[in-house]
Amino acid sequence: MDPVFAASATNPAEIHVFTSEDWASAAPGGALGAFAAASGFRGKMGQRVIAPREDGSIGSVLFGIGDGKDALALAALSAQLPTGDYALARLPEGFSPAWAVAGWMDGAYRFETYVSTPTTPPRLVLPEDGGEAMAREAGAVRLARDLVNTPAEDMGPDGIESAIADLAKANGADLSVVRGDDLLKQNYPMIHAVGRAGMREPRIMELSWGKASDPELALVGKGVAFDTGGLNIKTGDYMRLMKKDMGGAAHAIALARLVMEAKLPVRLKLYIPSVENNVAANAFRPGDIFPTRKGLKVEIDNTDAEGRLILCDALARACEGAPDLLIDFATLTGAARVAVGPDLAPFYTDEDALAGALVEGGKASGDPVWRMPLWRPYRSMLSSSIADIANAGGRMAGSITAAVYLAEFVTTPSWIHFDIWAWREGKYGRPSGGAATGLRAAWAMLQARYG
Repeated sequence: MDPVFAASATNPAEIHVFTSEDWASAAPGGALGAFAAASGFRGKMGQRVIAPREDGSIGSVLFGIGDGKDALALAALSAQLPTGDYALARLPEGFSPAWAVAGWMDGAYRFETYVSTPTTPPRLVLPEDGGEAMAREAGAVRLARDLVNTPAEDMGPDGIESAIADLAKANGADLSVVRGDDLLKQNYPMIHAVGRAGMREPRIMELSWGKASDPELALVGKGVAFDTGGLNIKTGDYMRLMKKDMGGAAHAIALARLVMEAKLPVRLKLYIPSVENNVAANAFRPGDIFPTRKGLKVEIDNTDAEGRLILCDALARACEGAPDLLIDFATLTGAARVAVGPDLAPFYTDEDALAGALVEGGKASGDPVWRMPLWRPYRSMLSSSIADIANAGGRMAGSITAAVYLAEFVTTPSWIHFDIWAWREGKYGRPSGGAATGLRAAWAMLQARYG
């Protein structure tokens, strides 16, 4: 059980959640209602009233969520409550227990691997109905955030491989790994080119699980363990967060864990290419041209557009299995953050029905996603006079041209590409750090599709 949850507890404090609207019509009577009114509680977002028992312990907590549209609103509560056990006593109509659990996890989570004196988080008693599934989802979110938050010194390509190996062992999956110069022998030239300057060997990990007779679900995640920008080196401010450039891999790994733990009836294939984009004498250069697994030759316009390079080999490999559905996650462009900010997960697909299913999954899970235009005419921005394609298209439409580049290597009709940030600045009283965006939406969609 995750440390922020409990299956049961003796006499937990009761949590009563109100929107501004239903507080006006459904405020409790008696001493609790009078105490809340005297405290100025009106159900506004973030308002909190703690009412004690006769012995001085916490008896009830009233919490306001404003208009009730923020599914993770309870993060503002769990981030600040003292240590103890709590249980949901009241939720507004339309605000699901699953949202409450996800929000609780979001706020109570702390990354304390390197902290000498860890804190003890408040614990939420999980609902009896569906609590196991909620805890499973929260565990996957924790895994993604832990992987992103771990420094690159300890989460290089070898650390990512270790995490996948642990996942494979726990779920009876098969894992194969191609490393170093063997990437050239087994036709992963782009992964090798991008990662050859790193201290730790570049590699691609391939996990297989499930029955061969079930529809194949392929997951791909960008695993750039640290990104200096290569010879197009980033400035210090832009490099500071680049331990998170494997956030796509973290999301794909976490989603694979959910699929296996829930025993979804699919043939799961997880592909994680992992490199360090470093500066060294053998680093790849602007102007170089490299082949890809698919056979297309790519001119390197910018070595800081490296994620799409390792992904193109992994996507080509994934499509060789003719999957029923292919999903990739990548911390690919700053342009996506400019377009939709940190909390929305932008995605691309050619398939309208698939896009609709993902949007519905986002609504059901409270994990918002936003469809972006996979605008093929922008392929001209990636033109090269001496190769089949260039890896960057300039400053305009950066997220779109990155998706259009990847589309050149995808042959399966059902494909979703996520361009995520995998990070969040401090909010709701939490510290900044790794975040899961699009993960729960994708999981909700997969359960509806295959469940």
